[in-house]
Amino acid sequence: MDISVVIPLYNEAESLPELYAWIERVMQANGFSYEVIFVNDGSTDGSWQVITDLSQRTDHVRGIKFRRNYGKSPALYCGFEQAQGDVVITMDADLQDSPDEIPELYRMIKEDGYDLVSGYKQKRYDPLSKTLPTKLFNATARKISGIKNLHDFNCGLKAYRLAVVKNIEVYGEMHRYIPYLAKNAGFDKIGEKVVHHQARKYGSSKFMGLNRFVNGYLDLLTLWFLSTFGKKPMHVFGFLGTIMFLIGFIAAFIIGADKLWCLANNIPQRLVTDSPYFYIALTMMMIGTQLFLTGFLGDLISRSSSGRNDYQIEEKI
Repeated sequence: MDISVVIPLYNEAESLPELYAWIERVMQANGFSYEVIFVNDGSTDGSWQVITDLSQRTDHVRGIKFRRNYGKSPALYCGFEQAQGDVVITMDADLQDSPDEIPELYRMIKEDGYDLVSGYKQKRYDPLSKTLPTKLFNATARKISGIKNLHDFNCGLKAYRLAVVKNIEVYGEMHRYIPYLAKNAGFDKIGEKVVHHQARKYGSSKFMGLNRFVNGYLDLLTLWFLSTFGKKPMHVFGFLGTIMFLIGFIAAFIIGADKLWCLANNIPQRLVTDSPYFYIALTMMMIGTQLFLTGFLGDLISRSSSGRNDYQIEEKI
């Protein structure tokens, strides 16, 4: 099979028939063998019925239905598990991503040898409240990830070599950083293509709000930490703990040595426990010990959560 198109969706019943018809025209015009995997992320409208109707009309449509809303990353994770095409294309279900981009994305993977090609919506039709934070977010992501050639990490329109989606783990809200995940997995030939961005035709965006930007930065810091120290947490916690313990120990030693010197020379000196520096030193030693133990325990349980990607799927087509 040439192409798998994975489409996560939440309450997009109006756009789905038009979107599939558009994809179908593009695939037939280019002679691609394909499948379209709709992942219904707990929609409360008629989205699943539309997917069911489409699957009865054609063998190219597959569907996954979550019992409740989990988010875009879980939807992509489950879609990637089912994908079989040599090239996997992801796009949003709101008709803002153009299926006309698929042939060139496919060519860039198959002929140019890219592992991943990310879309770049150079001209956007989103409100200013969304575009300005997006620019700041992308600048930060480029700096931390080291992927300098990407301008739009969070673009839903992307193409992947099949091996990429089978070897990365998308969880939480990490869909924003799939290029970074791919790079960390060893797929470092990452390209970008300027794609056409269309104004939303039906409904309203499901991804607005300040929390998406706050969560985005927190996820980026998490991913940076995991990629740098995820398999060796002792290197950071153990190092910080050792430094704090040594500083506290040296400070306590100096306080004690000063007290002994004063006693030896019959110089009046207050009790060690009356000095605030003694308690500061003691606190640093305790915190240093805790950090060291945190690193040790982190090494033992590093990334071993068995239920991270356990999602309740109600039905499959």
